[in-house]
Amino acid sequence: MEIRNIYQPFELDVLEINEYAAKIHKNTFFEMIFVLEGEGVQIVNDHRLPYSPDKLFLIFPSDRHGFEVSKPTTFLFIRFNNNYLKTQSREWVQKVEYIFHNHNHLPGCILSNVSDKPLVRALAEAIILENESRFPNRGEVISQFINTIITIAARNISVKEPAIAADPTNEALALINYVHRNIFLPDKLRADIVAAHFHVSQNYIGEYFKKNTGENMQQYIALYKMKLIETRLKYTNMRLKEISDEFGFTDLSHLNRIFKKYNGLSPTEFRRNHLVTED
Repeated sequence: MEIRNIYQPFELDVLEINEYAAKIHKNTFFEMIFVLEGEGVQIVNDHRLPYSPDKLFLIFPSDRHGFEVSKPTTFLFIRFNNNYLKTQSREWVQKVEYIFHNHNHLPGCILSNVSDKPLVRALAEAIILENESRFPNRGEVISQFINTIITIAARNISVKEPAIAADPTNEALALINYVHRNIFLPDKLRADIVAAHFHVSQNYIGEYFKKNTGENMQQYIALYKMKLIETRLKYTNMRLKEISDEFGFTDLSHLNRIFKKYNGLSPTEFRRNHLVTED
């Protein structure tokens, strides 16, 4: 399978095509894809996702994806790598993780709020115009546009969650999204608090979680936390003490012990072995 890289903190690409069947590939970077015109199918991991104008797709590093185009299509690809993440605040990195990791559970266009679609389209068109210009500081302006799209995407996931929680057929998504939304708030992930939120007894919440998701609740929380810590180690310059504090570990030895339990390596060893390097 083809592996694709980028060599700048962010890259933009406008692709206009009439017929296209891309080979399934993986990226070493994060990617947002906005559809300006056209129709077809995007393939993301095991999902086939129809697309049409004003849809926004999000691709996490190592997702397998490609396209099948049925009508002439114009895509805007926005790609950013670990160096771009390293210039952003911790809160922004958390927002990026939130939308990309939730996208695994909510495949398809991320824009559920209809009024946000023309707003993102205007930002996409502004990015294209700014990129084609020779104005000073255009990189900073484009970066602000990209960050605004990320913020809108995060807002749309937050909008989706109340509807998911109210739908009795979506218990699994509601439970998973609750964990993702509160992963930095350990008190909200206590069994009694989760049970109260979903209106079940504290003694039943573990069984309820496993019945709907197929996962042990505490193990799922721990594994999701490990996935986020892996993202920190691979894509940011955060110190281990900062990561330990952010995720509520009592101290560095606690972080080291738990991380090694799930990964077989210490955080330092994992960072050394998995750090994304730039040519």
